[in-house]
Amino acid sequence: MFFNNFVTDIGIDLGTCNTLIYVRGKGIVIDEPSVVAVEKGTGDVRAVGAEAKRMLWKTPGNIIATRPLADGVIADIDSCEKMIRYFISKILPKHRIFNSTRMKIGIPSCITEVERRAVIEAALKAGAKEVEVIPESLAAAIGAKIPIYEPAGHMVCDIGGGTAEISVISLGGMVITSSIRVGGNKFDETIVKHIQQVHNLIIGQQTAERLKIEIGNAAPDKNIEKMEIKGTDSLSGLPRRLEIDSVEVREALKDPVNLIVDEIKSVLGKTPPELAADIIERGIVMTGGGSMLKGLPKLISQKTGVPVILVEKPLQCVALGAGEAFELFKDMATDRSIYDNLNS
Repeated sequence: MFFNNFVTDIGIDLGTCNTLIYVRGKGIVIDEPSVVAVEKGTGDVRAVGAEAKRMLWKTPGNIIATRPLADGVIADIDSCEKMIRYFISKILPKHRIFNSTRMKIGIPSCITEVERRAVIEAALKAGAKEVEVIPESLAAAIGAKIPIYEPAGHMVCDIGGGTAEISVISLGGMVITSSIRVGGNKFDETIVKHIQQVHNLIIGQQTAERLKIEIGNAAPDKNIEKMEIKGTDSLSGLPRRLEIDSVEVREALKDPVNLIVDEIKSVLGKTPPELAADIIERGIVMTGGGSMLKGLPKLISQKTGVPVILVEKPLQCVALGAGEAFELFKDMATDRSIYDNLNS
């Protein structure tokens, strides 16, 4: 059983695009979009997760569907609390939610003190007995089964929906870490902007996301793929179809991709020589949904000269690592130095 002395340990990846929840002893039990639909005036929740995502930009006037998180941080604490409460209620009986759950939540290192407190407050209001936060890249490293406690350098690049976090980890702690607010959502926004500027066609972010997933790429490919999209002509205001190829999508994604590559090179440049030698031997480990952009690991390897490994389940690493950290750090002194700073 996953209950331990009537306390349930839960690891959460509170992502801009998706929320994943890990329950110790059961694994990943929730993997749904971070979207909440509420009724205007009353604030009553109409839908959460996948059902709410289908309502984005399609709701009548009395219902608002929103993403409670933006750029990896809470933009609407009330909606975020309702979302966490809803997901937890799906996996635990109501009488077990309050005062029976301990949560570890992955957060980007670039967030402010106010934003960090908002994460903790939302989880406590949702019913957690105890809440701790853990750096996303450290959680991702644990979830990716990297032996972080070894006296060796490991580089992790976690690209989520709102942020990209790059860290060098050794002896259970982060030697260097850097986080920028560029991720999968920025990829989508860049595609939307490009299509409107070049083709005078207005498309939604869901269409841009499909373009990114189906034919998007970061490095040149021999095969040129094509996809038909539909949108609104910005000049006539009428619906219109357009065929886009993968070369144009790659060109549209160039700026945000280059920002991530440059940040990785910057972190490598600040890494102590002995740890850099380890990274050259072991490679850069990539996690997060944004790392699944076709050709991105190949491009990073070409630009840095370092091998790049995309983990088997990149979307799950932060949630898995946050949950597994309960056991891993239980007796480690480094746990206190990391969490005293983050959770005080």
